[in-house]
Amino acid sequence: MSLLVIDRETVRDLLPMDECIDLMREAMVALSSGETKQVLRQIIPLEGGAAFGVMPGAVPQVFGAKLISVFPANFALGLQSHQGFIALFDPANGATVAMLHAGEVTAIRTAAASAAATRVLARENAHRLAILGYGEQAETHARAMALVRPLSGIMLWGRSPDRAAAVARRIEGELSVPVTVTRTVRDAVAEADIVCAVSAAPTPILEGAWIAPGTHVNLVGSSTAATREADDALVARARVFADHREGVLRQGGEVIHAIAAGLIDESHVLGEIGEVMAGTLPGRRADDDLTIYKSLGAVVQDLFSGWRVYRRALAEGRGVTAPF
Repeated sequence: MSLLVIDRETVRDLLPMDECIDLMREAMVALSSGETKQVLRQIIPLEGGAAFGVMPGAVPQVFGAKLISVFPANFALGLQSHQGFIALFDPANGATVAMLHAGEVTAIRTAAASAAATRVLARENAHRLAILGYGEQAETHARAMALVRPLSGIMLWGRSPDRAAAVARRIEGELSVPVTVTRTVRDAVAEADIVCAVSAAPTPILEGAWIAPGTHVNLVGSSTAATREADDALVARARVFADHREGVLRQGGEVIHAIAAGLIDESHVLGEIGEVMAGTLPGRRADDDLTIYKSLGAVVQDLFSGWRVYRRALAEGRGVTAPF
């Protein structure tokens, strides 16, 4: 018995963003059609706003789990905020076959899932992107959005103008798209067709009154019941779609707060993005619809991604094999 250990660089090489966007469509359709199994994420709060999470699940090809720590303060230290590993198990005999760098898989697949959702929910002529936050997901989301819509400009907001400017320069250099750092969130979203909220803000930074009709919003940065990036008014105005409906109803802070405020009920979460992708649930119905994709992250995304990387690593002789 042997175990293949796959590092960050190998994950990055073998999971290109364009292919991962298509792969996330497969994963989310499989989740919504009942082909996969997963339970709610188990999250243990740690000191200083950090957390430790366990995400088990099974897909047709493989089963396994992601064990990951989330340390938002790592960005200032030049480290990934998400660190850990994804363990893959052989469904034929239960053997552990691989361990992959979870931080890099998470960085790629989260943005790819948002892009897959944007592809089916944003207006076809959407071309102005606003990104709220300047962590790792800001750059991966810019990269992913550019693959599903022809971007003419990006507005970037972050609490530190200097850090935001540094990220803006990197994005602009990679994508050859003008990136403007804004003073406020309101300025960033004022003319946006697509908004990606990827901050670690514990309380709302985005207000519904600032969002124009027809905008598509990806809510990504908040991942617990007690935190939210958008206010109740935005949630109440929008057609809301979840990555995993049960998870969003129990752990999606924006939705939970709007329900508690009496502005919506559970039916306001119309369904899962996988249903929209499969064509079984209407997404955008008109150009002036405001749509939200609420992303908490589903382990099926990690398992589809991990399996793809593992199979390619075997074929190309990548990774480190260890007796196990």
